[in-house]
Amino acid sequence: MAKEIGRKLVAQNKKARHDYHIHDTFEAGIVLTGTEVKSLRAGRASLTDSYVSVDRGEVWLRNAHIPEYAFGTWTNHAPRRVRKLLLHRKEIAKLDRETASSGRTIIPLQIYFLDGYAKVEIAVATGKREWDKRQTIASRDAQREAEQALKARTRR
Repeated sequence: MAKEIGRKLVAQNKKARHDYHIHDTFEAGIVLTGTEVKSLRAGRASLTDSYVSVDRGEVWLRNAHIPEYAFGTWTNHAPRRVRKLLLHRKEIAKLDRETASSGRTIIPLQIYFLDGYAKVEIAVATGKREWDKRQTIASRDAQREAEQALKARTRR
């Protein structure tokens, strides 16, 4: 079988950029069992309500839902089990320092395959308040209207 090349997106946390201000992003490997990999290759995963924690120098992905593999036997995995993330020691220390400050958390943004290896993109984030969300939507709408006006003006 030929080796996979490129990036294949499996799951994305679409509400993350709406609910959080993203500060730093990291790419981490995931420790998975065989049936989890097969389920991910089938494109089945959900990152809603999942988060990342740093415990005793190790990084863990919590509450991510990878459903059981349909053709798995007694070796199937638990859908919401805690999964270890693989990062360099300096990156783990930086994540630990960032989350020690108040209001910061680590959230997963997406799960994907990169050259055949399962990866997760995580980010240090701060929660948005309600007015932040409204302000983001208003600025996006204003930007869209300005672009449409510019297109209409150049068409004439």
